[in-house]
Amino acid sequence: MLVAPSVLSADFGRLNEEILAICETGCDYIHVDVMDGHFVPNMTLGPVVVQSIAKLATKPLDIHLMVDNNNFFIDLFAPLKPEIISFHLESERHPHRLIQKIKSLGIKAGIVLNPHTSEQSLKYLLQDLDLVLLMSVNPGFGGQRFIKNVLQKAKNLKELEKIQGAKCLIEVDGGVNESNINNLKEAGVDIVVAGTYVFSSGDYKKAVNSLK
Repeated sequence: MLVAPSVLSADFGRLNEEILAICETGCDYIHVDVMDGHFVPNMTLGPVVVQSIAKLATKPLDIHLMVDNNNFFIDLFAPLKPEIISFHLESERHPHRLIQKIKSLGIKAGIVLNPHTSEQSLKYLLQDLDLVLLMSVNPGFGGQRFIKNVLQKAKNLKELEKIQGAKCLIEVDGGVNESNINNLKEAGVDIVVAGTYVFSSGDYKKAVNSLK
């Protein structure tokens, strides 16, 4: 299992220390949640903070956009050379065009599905994607309870991949911990995002290892 700790749950009063510490755990990505206060009822990280994270991080950035104006934010963050940029299907009128734009910048393209959005909505996009991020909480805030329906959605998505011959990573974000990690693995999930579970653990390395 690949693990992407979410810096949304870090202590922003000592962010430099937090980034260095989390990179030393053996995690695989640093998950960066970008919220604009419009698509979701919260605001988080701007370009100055994300630039600081990118300079310090020894792990690749996995940027998750929860915004209305995807093009604007992609242009803002692309120069930081993240490995992945994901945007919400629900926020974009022309998702295929946006996928191609992200990939043309040398960045892996992902689409995010809210808990209520069916995996079938990706039927005509799946072969162009590098990653699908399934939300297992409602986006906007950390510390929420895991929505179990995502397990079946992940299984359905895996089956859809096989039918189409598509190859993309499946990521799950929200409420991930040691009690559901085995179920996520059995459902075919490749990457888990963990914020509260890791940063509230008191032992980052132990928490990451328990998921891996």
